[in-house]
Amino acid sequence: MERIIIGIAGGTASGKTTLANVLLSESGKGNAVIIRLDNYYRNRTDLNFEKRAALNYDHPDAFDVTLILDQLNALKNGIAIPQPTYDFKNHLRANATIKTNPAPVIIVEGILTFAIPALLTMLDFKIYVDTPADIRVLRRVQRDIEERGRNFKSITNQYLQTVRPMHDLFVEPSKIHADIIVPEGAFNPKATDLLLTKVASLVSEFHQAEKKKKK
Repeated sequence: MERIIIGIAGGTASGKTTLANVLLSESGKGNAVIIRLDNYYRNRTDLNFEKRAALNYDHPDAFDVTLILDQLNALKNGIAIPQPTYDFKNHLRANATIKTNPAPVIIVEGILTFAIPALLTMLDFKIYVDTPADIRVLRRVQRDIEERGRNFKSITNQYLQTVRPMHDLFVEPSKIHADIIVPEGAFNPKATDLLLTKVASLVSEFHQAEKKKKK
């Protein structure tokens, strides 16, 4: 059995990361890894800060798709990768990388996970986290102020200019590709339990297949 890639998509601050973290922590050490789509923004060192800040980060073209696909293929083939990280304050790729080892389950999470055609074709199981817009906006404001060094005015401008229209254009329509839609993500314990059972089953199948190969 090959390694399984699970995609998690949904609107901004819908709870995708929280759900991915729960699946990771509850799957057992070494059984799952997370690829965060936000780490793969194109590194626009050719632009100054003002121009970088004005870019549309909610469009599929904002991502380094080639790097995403190369690293996912490496993980599928049992090769560790240096997953990039992103500096949201300066809108640049950070120097630090995350050594990410291959695992039976590879989780890819991000708002546009289902909206990038080449990435969509690599996903074996697709989860869409569906959370009301008002809750998502409040969460985003709090996150961007506390974690990303933004102010309320810049958050509002970005939300109205790119986040909301791109959600309507790309994120919401991508829900049609989901195998399962989870209201509220990890805050929905019954759905989370079902997903954990599914992940546990995939992990078990992978390890059984690996044991057969060694006989």
